[in-house]
Amino acid sequence: MVAGVVGAAAGAVGGVDEDGVFDVGGEAVLGGAGTWRRRWAAAGLEVEHASRSTLGRRPVARSTARVRPGPGTVAHPSAGRVVRSAVVVAALALSSCAAGAQPAGLRHRHAAPRHPVSITTTTVPASPSTSTPPTAPTVAVPPPAPASATTRPTAPAPLVTRLAGVGSAGQVIAVVASGYGTTVATLTAYQRQPGGWQQVFGPWEAHLGYRGFAPPGQKSEGDGRTPSGSFGFGFFFGVNADPGVQFPFRRVTGTNIVWDDDPSSPRYNQWVDDTTADPGAAPEPMDNAPAYDYGAVIDYNVNPTVAGAGSAIFLHVSTGGSTAGCVSLPVDEVLQVLRWLSPAQQPRIVMGTEASVTS
Repeated sequence: MVAGVVGAAAGAVGGVDEDGVFDVGGEAVLGGAGTWRRRWAAAGLEVEHASRSTLGRRPVARSTARVRPGPGTVAHPSAGRVVRSAVVVAALALSSCAAGAQPAGLRHRHAAPRHPVSITTTTVPASPSTSTPPTAPTVAVPPPAPASATTRPTAPAPLVTRLAGVGSAGQVIAVVASGYGTTVATLTAYQRQPGGWQQVFGPWEAHLGYRGFAPPGQKSEGDGRTPSGSFGFGFFFGVNADPGVQFPFRRVTGTNIVWDDDPSSPRYNQWVDDTTADPGAAPEPMDNAPAYDYGAVIDYNVNPTVAGAGSAIFLHVSTGGSTAGCVSLPVDEVLQVLRWLSPAQQPRIVMGTEASVTS
């Protein structure tokens, strides 16, 4: 139903009179439905107003409509034909359907009236909250290396833990040479702690007998070799006064103090004051400075003492070269070691090649 079709094609005025004749510019418009379709479609006719009873039988009120022919179209009204308003409206509807598009302002009678809508296209940036965040680039992460490749090699255990003959000692001095025949060895000192062994001194360079180490059990008197094995300490001594050691200290008071080196002597391998006892044949003088300025007796070949197995084995001050069978260090290092050693710790000195002193 056409409630009111509004438009203005060009300003022409028309209307439907009381007899149902559509009047354009005061003249009746005649013609069949085909004529209406062609002319109204060409003219772009817009009806400004029509009664709701257009399709009814009663006459409609006189109305006006403005018609402007389309470009290149001439309105050609005729007279003498009577057209009912219902026929006019039907013709308009058929004209729209036949043309495939309805003229501006003319609507299907069942369609709700629409108003022109101004459409403005605006590009609005997507809201950050609703936009999809950019995808981070994919980074290839290498798989973790096998544990065997990332685990650091375990540090070797301290040498002292591999030495033979340590027993219950709380202090250990290791004197180790690379092999037999060499006159230089490495000296390292260790202290036992609740959490394990702690290195205290060294590694220092120590001098040996002029023929190096003797294999275990093969040391003999006067062979120029240092004995191999694990040994304790006796007393400390020196041409100089007691430097503040914890072991018993004997002062070399003169030429009368000697060491018995005679395998046939009952005092073999002992400290002797020759003013009170016989030291045997060719004893060793103890007033030998600077070598014997400070020294410690290494308990080699004692309890029992084996005749001819070697004697006078000391840790003493170095003179810069090899010894007759002792172990020597520079004086400052000798003093550090002598002051550190304690009888309560039952210290041991382990000497020899690495192969002979490790288990």
